[in-house]
Amino acid sequence: MNKLLYYLVIISLTGCSLNSNSKFWTKSEKINKEAQLNLVKKEQNISKNQEILKKEFNQDLKIKVEGNFIEENELTTLTNNSGRSNFDGNLKNLSKFKFSKIDNFYQYEPEIIFDKKNVIFFDNKGTIFKFNENSKLIWKKNFYNKSEQKLKPVLQFAKKGQNLIVADNIAKNYMLNIENGELIWSKNNLAPFNSQIKIIDDKFFIIDYSNTLRCFSLENGNEFWNVGTQNSLIRSQKKLSMVIINKTLYFNNSLGDISAVNVDNGELIWQYPTQNSLIYESSFSLENSELISDNINLFFSNNKNKFFSINLNTGDLNWETKINSSLRSTIIGNILFSVSMEGYLFLIDKKNGNILRVTDVFDNFKQKKRNSIKPTGFIIGKKNIYLTTSNGRLIVIDLTSGKSISVLKIDGEKLLRPKIINEKLFIVKDNSIIKLN
Repeated sequence: MNKLLYYLVIISLTGCSLNSNSKFWTKSEKINKEAQLNLVKKEQNISKNQEILKKEFNQDLKIKVEGNFIEENELTTLTNNSGRSNFDGNLKNLSKFKFSKIDNFYQYEPEIIFDKKNVIFFDNKGTIFKFNENSKLIWKKNFYNKSEQKLKPVLQFAKKGQNLIVADNIAKNYMLNIENGELIWSKNNLAPFNSQIKIIDDKFFIIDYSNTLRCFSLENGNEFWNVGTQNSLIRSQKKLSMVIINKTLYFNNSLGDISAVNVDNGELIWQYPTQNSLIYESSFSLENSELISDNINLFFSNNKNKFFSINLNTGDLNWETKINSSLRSTIIGNILFSVSMEGYLFLIDKKNGNILRVTDVFDNFKQKKRNSIKPTGFIIGKKNIYLTTSNGRLIVIDLTSGKSISVLKIDGEKLLRPKIINEKLFIVKDNSIIKLN
C-alpha cells in the first residue's frame, strides 16, 4: 500500500461578480439540501484494471489540485475542455429567470451563451432573449412565423465579436447583431441541425441530421463546402460535437464515426469508425459524449461502455477503456474526469487510459430510485465538482476525494450541464435559467 498519493494539476481562470436583484428574477430562495456527508481520508494503490467498473475502486485515493484557473474563451470553446473554473460559491440561495416551457426538453441539450456579463437563451417558440448582469432584459427577438413557432424550434448558439450565430432543429440558421438582436441574414438548410456550432476566422461549422458537416460564410450565410458521412435512417437526438485544432476540424456523427477535415476546403484527412455493424443497426440508441482535446489527442466516450483516446494527427487509437458515459469529460493536467451513466466519478490517466479512481457519487440516492436517475453534466470549480441530474438535483462533490458532500434539490425535472460565469453557477431547465450564488 503506497503513501498518500497526490496528482498536481495546474491551470488558469479569472472572474467577477453578478448582481441578482431584479424584477426579472424570482425572489431568492433557500436551497433544499438533501444530504451532508463527511469526507474520509485514506490511502490506496493505483490499478491498471481495464474491466467495466460499476463499483468503487481506489476510492480513498486523494488528488491535490492547485494553481491558476481557466476562463471560458475562444480556445476552450474550440477544444471543448472546460478545465477548472474559479468558482467556490456557498450555494445557499437560488433565483430563476422564467420563460415559456420548452416541450420535450429531456431530449435536447441546448446551452446558454454569455456575452460579457450578459446571458442569452430562448423559449418554447424560438424567442431569443438577452438580459444583463442586473437581470434586466436587454432585448427579445423572434424570427419565426406562426407555423414555424408551432414546431417548437430548439436553438443552438455560437458567437464571435458582435455576431451571434443561431441554428435550429427545423433547418434554419441565421445571424444576429448580439448588441441589439437585429437580424443580419437568414438561411434554410436541406436538413435540421443537431450539433454544436464552431466559428473560426470568417467561417462557421454545423452538422445536420443527415450527418453532413457544413461550412458557411459568417458574412452572408452562404455555404462554402460540405462533407457528408454515412447517414442513419433513424435520427438520434444526441447533440453532435466538434473541436478545431490548428486549422483541422474533428467531428463525430450519429453512428460514432470520427472524421478530421481541413477547415479551408473540407478535404478529408482521416476517419475513424468506433462502432461495428451491430451498433449501426441500432444507432438511434448510441449516445456519444462531446469530443474534447488537449491539442494533441481527442478524448470521448459513449453509452456502449467505451472511452477513447485518438491521436489528432494520424487518427490512430492511443487507448480504449471501458466507461459507460455520454457526458462531456474534462481534462486537468494529466487527469481526465468522467462520470458514468450509473453515477460513478472516474479519474483516468490521459496518457495511457489507466483508471486511477472510481467513486460513487450517487451513493445518497436510494437503490430503488437510482436506476431511473441519470447524470446530465458536470463542471469543475475551485474545490468542488458540480454534477446535475435528470431528476433536478445538483450534487456537490469534493474535488480532492471524489466524495459527495451534499445533494441540493433544485427542481424535479432534468437539469442541463452547469455553466460558470462571473463566479456564478447557471443551470438551465425546461422553463427557467437558475442562478446559484
